[in-house]
Amino acid sequence: MRTEIKLSVRSLVEYVFRSGSIDNKFRTVTTLTEGTKAHKAIQSTYNEHDQKELFLKTEIEHEEMLFMIEGRCDGVIFRDDTILIDEIKSTSRDLNGIEEDTSPVHWAQAKVYAYMYAKNHDLKKMNVQLTYVQVVTEEQKQFQKSFTFQELERFVKDLVKDYTPYASLLHNHRNLRDQSIKELQFPFEKYREGQRKFAGAIYKTISEEKTIFANAPTGIGKTISTIFPAVKAIGEGKLERMFYLTAKTITRQTAEEAFSQMKNKGLCMSAVTITAKDKVCFKEETRCQKDYCEFANGYYDRINEAFLDIFSNETFINRATIETYSRKHTLCPFEFSLDLAFVADAIICDYNYIFDPKVSLKRFFDEHKKSTALLIDEAHNLVDRAREMFSAELHKSSFLTLKREYKGTKLYDSINKINKYFIEVRKKCSDKGQLVSKNVEEDLVELIEEFVHHAEIELLQPTKLDEQALLVDTYFASTGFVRIANLFDERYVTYVEVEKSEVLLKMFCLDPSHLLQQVSKKFHSTIYFSATLLPLSYFLNMLGGTPEDYTISIPSPFAKKQTEVFIQPLSTRYHDRDHTKKPIIEMLGSLVSKRQGNYLIFFPSYKYMKSVYEEFTAMFPTISTITQNHSMSEDEREQFLLAFKEGSTESLIGFAVLGGIFSEGVDLKGDRLNGVIVVGVGLPQLCLERNVIKDYFQETGKNGYDYAYVFPGMNKVLQAGGRLIRSEEDTGIIVLVDDRFLTQKYQELLPEEWREFERV
Repeated sequence: MRTEIKLSVRSLVEYVFRSGSIDNKFRTVTTLTEGTKAHKAIQSTYNEHDQKELFLKTEIEHEEMLFMIEGRCDGVIFRDDTILIDEIKSTSRDLNGIEEDTSPVHWAQAKVYAYMYAKNHDLKKMNVQLTYVQVVTEEQKQFQKSFTFQELERFVKDLVKDYTPYASLLHNHRNLRDQSIKELQFPFEKYREGQRKFAGAIYKTISEEKTIFANAPTGIGKTISTIFPAVKAIGEGKLERMFYLTAKTITRQTAEEAFSQMKNKGLCMSAVTITAKDKVCFKEETRCQKDYCEFANGYYDRINEAFLDIFSNETFINRATIETYSRKHTLCPFEFSLDLAFVADAIICDYNYIFDPKVSLKRFFDEHKKSTALLIDEAHNLVDRAREMFSAELHKSSFLTLKREYKGTKLYDSINKINKYFIEVRKKCSDKGQLVSKNVEEDLVELIEEFVHHAEIELLQPTKLDEQALLVDTYFASTGFVRIANLFDERYVTYVEVEKSEVLLKMFCLDPSHLLQQVSKKFHSTIYFSATLLPLSYFLNMLGGTPEDYTISIPSPFAKKQTEVFIQPLSTRYHDRDHTKKPIIEMLGSLVSKRQGNYLIFFPSYKYMKSVYEEFTAMFPTISTITQNHSMSEDEREQFLLAFKEGSTESLIGFAVLGGIFSEGVDLKGDRLNGVIVVGVGLPQLCLERNVIKDYFQETGKNGYDYAYVFPGMNKVLQAGGRLIRSEEDTGIIVLVDDRFLTQKYQELLPEEWREFERV
């Protein structure tokens, strides 16, 4: 039986012919949109009978494999008795640096289209044209070649021959993968209570190509309960791949552990972790230029060999594995991870690779998305993350500095206009130094577009980019600003904040639900899950849920007797903190003296935490303490958690911040953690953004204060408290410190197992 391999023209020629280096000297980010315009501009010059965007396909047999190749040809031009295949390429490079044979990949792509067209129309000869368009200057450069059908046929068959080892490797992997999935059992002896129901709901959602919002308690095993059914769906042909999206490194590691557990049970599946570039870069500076970095220099000359090597020997491809093979083949580990992700069965990465319009994985085309599921862990985090991803801001100070640096250049005029605009905006601000508008600043957008155009011309000149760092940063901020301006609608505001001479202007996304929905609906299925997706109606609204979406809420599998809950009804409001600090310190000291163990106490701010910590250590110098600091490195975070030892003979109190790195995703099982104290109801700090969010939702018929402050705040409380009970054997106490926890509103937001409490 012949094996069918379906692939695009682009994938075929790029695999065989890509070569050279990663050389991230300046590249205009408008290439994609401007490139589309360039294509259309050239195609508009075609004659009436010429064809554009012509879909072509062909089949070629090789070594018992049938290659089904397809793609869209930019243009077929008819002139007298000749037929010309036109391949249009937009570029930000200077056209003087492009010669006839600069890019074998481009010629290869055009020749494959020429072969397919000639074969379909029984032609003996074809003409091929490469048309290059400079996206900034709109200059054009063309090259033409002629080929016989025999030459084209031989060329394409040689391409397929060169591609075959890679195709065979992927095909054999998929056969092994599907067989291993068929035999794969759930990697634990038994399901926890509610876990089978949860996994079944995920499988049903994927099978029916739906979206689900799942609230499942901490400790149920959410990660394996979402990944396992998705793996089964891949084995049954319902999916091709999955993305496991997380907000934090620590939850990424939990996903890696789940794949590792299934691998130990026989799973053969490629799972790739994408780690941020600055974390995996081997060099002192993250500068992807061939003259500086040997891992970038000649990258594409070595990538195919590395592909065959890693996929022949590995399935679970985490950061350490990528780094090992990157060093072996002298490859940039970040770019290598992205290339691996394109063909992997599972990709573990941050939310932004899918949702952020500025950095999303453009190489994943819509046809790939339709066979891909999104598993979105700790989905409660996505609300605020999405707000930031879909927002954009500019600072006056950037343009003022550039104005001084680029005096006497064409760029100067556009910078000067923007600086003047900021001066006028500052004059309009109120005494509070703030201004809020429901409109997009169209005059500013036009000025920014003009600046982007001139900045591109300046940055394309041969120069050292590190000497133009501010211009590069401002350029990317400006292109992001223009991109967000195109998304601006009634769910946005523009606001200005003035502080001394600085002016901040921001297009702020108040409600990201529509944009999240636009992204997620392109995928096969989307699984939103968290231990604190409560209230569910709030998250359905904020994450783009529809009446057709599924919802599920799994009760806690743990007994109420495992947790003792206490409420200390003190005011932790900002103006009362000094008065109520002493009873909090006394309660904490009394608790630890009566119940030896390890404790985490969470505060709404670093300042509050530090104030209590200093007085507590002065009052109880013999009790061991450890504190969270600003901007802790991964090693420092690990050391903080390692301090919580099992079977310790001394008590330890960890001081941390609500909503910070230790308030979610931390798994301290057994008596590594005996109690959690949460100070305050977690309300975000009063600020312009939160108040604008409040006003917006109030106007749309919701409780604006709850949407802006109460729900996000209580989510932090629930996450922090969820650090305590992680298994059926765990026990401990939770102390909630705030008088508001006794009111009906906040009582209704507490988990059912926390509602039986004692007052301190």
